[in-house]
Amino acid sequence: MKSTASSRRTTARALLATGILTSLALTGCTKSEDSSDDKATEQQADAGQEVASPSAGSGASCTIDTFGGKKLDLKNATVGFSQSEKEANPFRIAETDSIEAEAKKRGIKLLTANAQSQFSKQISDVQDLIAKGADVLVIAPLNSDGWEPVLKTAAAKHIPIVTVDRKINAEACKDYVSFIGSDFVEQGKRAADQMIEATGGKGEIAILLGAAGNNVTTERTKGFVDQIKAEAPGLKVVFQQTGEFAREKGQSVTENLIQSKPGIKGIYAENDEMGLGAVNALKGAGKKAGDVKIVTIDGTRNAVQGIVDGWISGVVESNPRFGPLAFQTLDSFTKGEEVAQDIVIKDSAYTEANAESDISKAY
Repeated sequence: MKSTASSRRTTARALLATGILTSLALTGCTKSEDSSDDKATEQQADAGQEVASPSAGSGASCTIDTFGGKKLDLKNATVGFSQSEKEANPFRIAETDSIEAEAKKRGIKLLTANAQSQFSKQISDVQDLIAKGADVLVIAPLNSDGWEPVLKTAAAKHIPIVTVDRKINAEACKDYVSFIGSDFVEQGKRAADQMIEATGGKGEIAILLGAAGNNVTTERTKGFVDQIKAEAPGLKVVFQQTGEFAREKGQSVTENLIQSKPGIKGIYAENDEMGLGAVNALKGAGKKAGDVKIVTIDGTRNAVQGIVDGWISGVVESNPRFGPLAFQTLDSFTKGEEVAQDIVIKDSAYTEANAESDISKAY
């Protein structure tokens, strides 16, 4: 992002719901970084999350008095982190790395659990984190619904919860404190704009849907479809099928797609892994780079390299480096300060114009 190194070092300032800070740059780390490459490290730091909203004086807020509970010093607390999916997906690798790195930086005890893409396991994981003494929770939810058992247990012990990346269908500042993540409808709109530019606004296109049961898939689909209808009536969505946010599934679905719709002009993949699976399917079918325009969302290094290689037309970023912002939000909240109920981050984008120069910012 555009913050200077000095501004990144001031992230200890409280994030207030009144929006005193409207742009807060934060740094994270990922397993894909090359620590021996100074330029890459510099660019990776610049790719930290920035707060897009709330703007000054807007947005609902939450305090510990409203939520219920007592103030505590986060340095002396135990934080529980529940990851939803196995860390084979670069997004989840970067997300977990960022949480762990920030906890280590702050000297905070961190308990972690991974649900391995099983929602029932995630529920039991969080219950176990609570039983082990977690004072606060950071949850990356697999699904948006079904959290009542966890919320009931946490409420009985007044345990603050911050969700990252995906929302849960519950009441902010009652069942949980804050959601930190992207504007997924806006991501879908931006992906549609990239598809319109890549295809010239005409032809048949397909959507590789994300996993069912969460707000990310629903909102990325809505943003894309609505924008296509509004801005490019010559583009027709003729195929929609879930690729479950997985590369292998994205490949198999695309293999079926190009058999049933050989004239397909573009594919919108709701995450990079499915888009890379689509690339594999096109290569296997003897297609050339650029024959079918692919637009994806996430910002993984492999997808950005796909732009450089000509197989992918554009990537809308979804920044997974939640650690600094999640801990800052919890720190402010547990001190008794106001925090926003919805903390929306800014996401950049990769195109042919910047993919090669900015690839080190990817994860």
